[in-house]
Amino acid sequence: MSGAAGITTARQDSAAGDIPVDTPRLPAREAAESELSKPMYHENDPNFLQRALNQFWDWVAGVFDATADAAPGGPAGLVVLVVIVIGLAAALRWRLGTPQRSSRSADTLFDSDGPRSAAQHRAAAETHAAALRWTDAVQERMRAIVRSLEERALLDPRPGRTADEAAAEAARTLPEHATRLHAAARSFDDVTYGGRTADQSAYLSLRTLDLELDEAKPLLPGTSRGATG
Repeated sequence: MSGAAGITTARQDSAAGDIPVDTPRLPAREAAESELSKPMYHENDPNFLQRALNQFWDWVAGVFDATADAAPGGPAGLVVLVVIVIGLAAALRWRLGTPQRSSRSADTLFDSDGPRSAAQHRAAAETHAAALRWTDAVQERMRAIVRSLEERALLDPRPGRTADEAAAEAARTLPEHATRLHAAARSFDDVTYGGRTADQSAYLSLRTLDLELDEAKPLLPGTSRGATG
């Protein structure tokens, strides 16, 4: 009996050992999350910026794929459409020229920092020229020219006046300098609104004009040009 009982007990123990241990799901998940939250598992994770960029490029790729699917010919057709659109835009720009600025206030000669004298603008121009900042020097010298004409009562002080307007008005009383006044206004517009960079020769040209205008005799109403000499 003791032998049979032992065998029976052994079989029961063996059967009990084969039964897997069931861990409740919630504690198991919490344990896994706790383990995976350790820093050692996230050393090579992308940072916030990298994740944002990845999401952005995924979005761009999705938009491109959706557009390519809708375009005739798939991706190749989409590329052709983009090239056509760019070509049309370039042709329109060449045909119509640079779009005109809608706001005249953006073209004003003087900034909103408050009025300054011609001498102050000249001093600022010379400071910029000494530092080889030719674009700033050209701008300040053109402002000095116009302010000087206003101080001499050859131009009426008027807020919002553009360089072109100042040149056109000054040319009426200083006709011998009309061409150079218009050239100075174009130079100012080119570096201020056209994205160009001035050089030393452009500044020296305005500086010479400024000095000559300071000594020029205006053409008074009813006076002929020959009488101004």
